[in-house]
Amino acid sequence: MASRREPRLADAAEIAAEHGLTPARISALYTTRERNAQNEPFPEIVRMRRNARLWDHAEVTRWFAHRAPARLRVHKPPSRNPEDLLNAAEASRFLGYKNPNQVTTFVRDHPGYFPEPDVVEELGTEENSYVRRLWRVRTLQVWMGTRPGSGRRAGASRNPQLPAVPADGDPDELLGATQAAALLGYKSIQSFSSSLSQGNLPLLQETDGVAENAGRQNGRRRWTRRRILEQAAQRKPRNTK
Repeated sequence: MASRREPRLADAAEIAAEHGLTPARISALYTTRERNAQNEPFPEIVRMRRNARLWDHAEVTRWFAHRAPARLRVHKPPSRNPEDLLNAAEASRFLGYKNPNQVTTFVRDHPGYFPEPDVVEELGTEENSYVRRLWRVRTLQVWMGTRPGSGRRAGASRNPQLPAVPADGDPDELLGATQAAALLGYKSIQSFSSSLSQGNLPLLQETDGVAENAGRQNGRRRWTRRRILEQAAQRKPRNTK
């Protein structure tokens, strides 16, 4: 008998990003589900991961499809010079998020969803170094108009096509998230990022390096082609979107 396929799971941050809400709003939709018994209640969580609720992505998508949009008020960002550089907290406020760590969460947990920083500064001392990422206002404005769950520009693709990545290249070549997604058989960087954040790609939890001297790609995680192919051999590609 065929085994039941495990559902794709999504946390509040991913669901919020897809539907133009905040993670707090998603949590509120869940915690107040019993008070809204006259309507179809928000889906039940499937499991917990490190104190984070995880839902069946398909069930949540269906729930949103059968109800009136529950979006935030339209956010009008403050007037700024398009060339101004904002750090993660400033970018979060500019985009209208109450949580100043929202952009940091996007970058950390959903690689490929949020735009790469325009400037990456290496600060601190040799013993205690750290990286500061900065985005131009122009970059944030473009993202606001094209992100999932928001009014996208005509012709803008929600899931840009992944590049063709040869499996027989240099096994020690360092590859980024987009290339890893392609080698693993995903159809979008979003589905790869979700699977990675849920711990479904254990071999990729450890990285082999980060991008250096690569402009906007600085600081991004990299894996060797060998590691990615080993991970590919351990999973059966799904028809992910």
